[in-house]
Amino acid sequence: MFALVGILIGFSKGGLGGPVPVALTVPILTLFIEPQVAVVLVLPLLIFADGFALFFYWKQWDRHYISLMILPGLLGVVLGAVVLKDIDALTLKRVIGGLTLLALVFKIASDRLAALTYRPRKWHGYFAGLASGFGSTLANVGAPPFTAYLLLQPKMTPRRFIGTTTLFFTVMNLTKLPGFVLIGLFDVERLLGIAWVFVLIPPAVMVARYLIDRINQQVFEWMMMIPLFVLSVYLLLNNCVTNC
Repeated sequence: MFALVGILIGFSKGGLGGPVPVALTVPILTLFIEPQVAVVLVLPLLIFADGFALFFYWKQWDRHYISLMILPGLLGVVLGAVVLKDIDALTLKRVIGGLTLLALVFKIASDRLAALTYRPRKWHGYFAGLASGFGSTLANVGAPPFTAYLLLQPKMTPRRFIGTTTLFFTVMNLTKLPGFVLIGLFDVERLLGIAWVFVLIPPAVMVARYLIDRINQQVFEWMMMIPLFVLSVYLLLNNCVTNC
């Protein structure tokens, strides 16, 4: 289970499948452990993998969009941590299912966003940053609003897009770590128990970098999205599945 999570994170940070493989990690873990624990345990793995993504896209981000969204994003992290501390497990599972399903719907519709006629407004960036920080903290699913906003911007090249996304979520993830510690959700003992997973991430990143130009990305993404849909629906209907 944790081995699969490490491999999926490595694939995503290596550029294979975008945010879809990462979106699978928390829903998979919630099948076996408490949702709060799943969210927290995935975080150090993401931070470790973020280092590889930063290496590949160093200084290729857009400073304008980073400065526009970073502070609202940090506010979203704080709000998400407060909610995560007090939310009950069943409700959190449904929230994770809903946010994951939203990410899936966005992924399917994302190609159409770039074709829309759009007039940029600063508050759109503030909202995208806030929503992304909140979703990332609550369920590690913060990509949809952030990505949607960037796709609507003119002259956003693929490398600038990936670099900007990488830096933003690296900052969000690093900020979440002390927040989780302060509210008492971080379990060092459990993290040490899965320390071996970190070893799987670098080779997964390298495999992703090797495969990215050698396989059909759309086919791979659909292979990820089908189980993502099934897990999302299962988490949304979790109470009915167990009690109906």
